[in-house]
Amino acid sequence: MREFNDLLVWLRFRNSLTALPQGTANFGFATQGGSVYIGSYRSPERRILASSLTTFTDEAKIALDTLSGRATGLFSPSLRLGVTGLSRAGKTVFISAFVHNLIHGGRLPLFAAQKSGRIARAFLEEQPDDAVPRFQYEDHVAALVNDRLWPDSTRAISELRLTIEYESASGWSRMFSSGKLSVDIVDYPGEWLLDLPLLGKSYADFSREAFEMAALPVRADLSKEWRALSAAVDPNADADEMTARRLADSFAAYLKACKLDERALSTLPPGRFLMPGDLEGSPALTFAPLPGLSERRARSGSLQAMMERRYEAYKTYVVKPFFREHITRLDRQIVVIDALQALNAGPGAMADLERAVTEILACFRPGRGNFLTDFFSRRIDRILVAATKADHLHHESHDRLQAIVRRLADRAVARANFTGADVDVVALAAVRATREGTVKQGRETLPVIIGTPLKDEKINGETFDGKTETAIFPGDLPDKIDAVFDVSGPDHRQSPDHRQSNDDPAIRFVRFRPPKLERTAEGVTLSLPHIRLDRALQFLIGDRLA
Repeated sequence: MREFNDLLVWLRFRNSLTALPQGTANFGFATQGGSVYIGSYRSPERRILASSLTTFTDEAKIALDTLSGRATGLFSPSLRLGVTGLSRAGKTVFISAFVHNLIHGGRLPLFAAQKSGRIARAFLEEQPDDAVPRFQYEDHVAALVNDRLWPDSTRAISELRLTIEYESASGWSRMFSSGKLSVDIVDYPGEWLLDLPLLGKSYADFSREAFEMAALPVRADLSKEWRALSAAVDPNADADEMTARRLADSFAAYLKACKLDERALSTLPPGRFLMPGDLEGSPALTFAPLPGLSERRARSGSLQAMMERRYEAYKTYVVKPFFREHITRLDRQIVVIDALQALNAGPGAMADLERAVTEILACFRPGRGNFLTDFFSRRIDRILVAATKADHLHHESHDRLQAIVRRLADRAVARANFTGADVDVVALAAVRATREGTVKQGRETLPVIIGTPLKDEKINGETFDGKTETAIFPGDLPDKIDAVFDVSGPDHRQSPDHRQSNDDPAIRFVRFRPPKLERTAEGVTLSLPHIRLDRALQFLIGDRLA
C-alpha cells in the first residue's frame, strides 16, 4: 500500500467534497472543486492544498519527466537542490559560495567528503534544462572577489550544474558507484513560492485575506492609500481598464513598501507584483483585491468579474506552471531567510516571517520514496532553514540566532502539518564579510565585529561611506527568545509609533561589503571565507557522497 499512497493520482469528476478521517495518515479518496485525489496526507489542510495544485494530466507529465530523469540517473546520478528565500536573503551569495568552495577546495572541516580527501575535483557542466536561464556564477563571483560588491538579487528562476567526482568511503559502494554526482542547483525567488497557496483560494478568499492582512498594525499605514482607493470603487460597476490599473498600481506600491528595511515583511502575494519580469503590464498582473465580496457569482461585465478572471489567469498561466515544472522536480531544499532584518524591524516582522516560512513549507512535497515510487514521483527528503548573515553578529550570539530560527522553523513545521522530511536549521554566513575583535569602553571590554559597512548604512546617527573599515558592537540577542515573537508586548514595534525601548539591548544590524580575499605567498586567491557553509553542505549533499 505504501507505493500507492506515495504516488498521488488525480481524476476529474464533478462531485461534492468527501473528507477523509482526520489525524494520522489516512488512505482514501476525496473530491474538491472537480478534482479527485487518491493518496494520503496527515491533515485536511495539506490534502486540500495538494489537490489544488495539479490535475491528472499534470501528474502524468510529472511522472513521465521523473521516469526519464531517473533512467538517465542510473548511469549519471544527479540530485536537484532547490535554493529559495525572500529577496535579499542571500540566495545568490549562497549558491556562489557553495560552488566556489567546492571548485577551489575551500576550508570545509564539517563537510565529511572534503575533510577526508575523498573529493577528487568539482567542476561546472552544461545544465540539463535548456529552457531555464543559467545561473551566472562567473559574474557573481567576479562581483564578490574583484569588485567587493554583493551580486544582484534573484529576479527569476535559474539553474547551474555542478559535478563532483569523489571516492566513496565504503568499499561496497565503490564497487557499484560511478564516483560522480551532478548537483543541479535551482535558484528561484521565495516570493513566487508564496503564490502557491493562491491555487487553493477563490478570488473572494484572496481579497478577504488581503484586506485582513493590510489592516494589521504593522501594515495599516502602508496600505491606507490603497484601501481608501478600493473603498471608493463599486465591484458591481462596469469593468474599466483605467480603474483596474489604478487599483493594481496602488496595491503593488503597498506590497513594495512592505519589503523596505523599516518593515521587512515577508508574506506579500502575489509575488510577481514585486518581480513582474516580462509579464509587466499584462492583464494577468493588472488586478487587485476588492473589499466586501461575497461568494455569489459576479455580474458579467462588472469590475469584479474582470478582476476575478485576471486572478484566475494569474494562477493558470503563472503560478501553476511554476509548481509543475520546477517545485515537483526537487530532491533537496534550502530555505534562506534574513532573520536579522526581521529582528531589526521587530516582532511584527518576525511573526510575518514565520507565516511566510509556514506557507513555503506547506507547498513542498515531503517524504521518502522507495525503489518503485522513486521512478515516478520525486519527494523532498531534506530541508534546511538557514539564517544568513551570521557574520553580522559576534560568535557569542550565534547560538541565540540559531535558537530563534529553530523556534521559528519548529512552529512553522507544526502549523504547516509538515511531515516526512528531515528539517534542520543553521545560522551561517555563506560569505563572511567581517572578523571579530574587542574594544575597551571604560572598564568594560566589548566584543565587536570589524568590517566595511556598505555606503549609506547608518547606526547611531553615523552614516558610513562604504570605504572605511569600522569596529561595531551589534548588540546581544536576548537570552530569552520569547520576546522576539511577542507582538503583544509594550515594544512590539508594529508601527512607526512603536520603537525599541531604552530598557532593551541596543540591537541594530548594518550590512557590510564583501571581504578582501587573502592570497597565498604564491599569489593564489583563497576561497571565499564563510561561517558554517560546510555544515549546510554536509546536511544537503553529504549522504550522497558517503
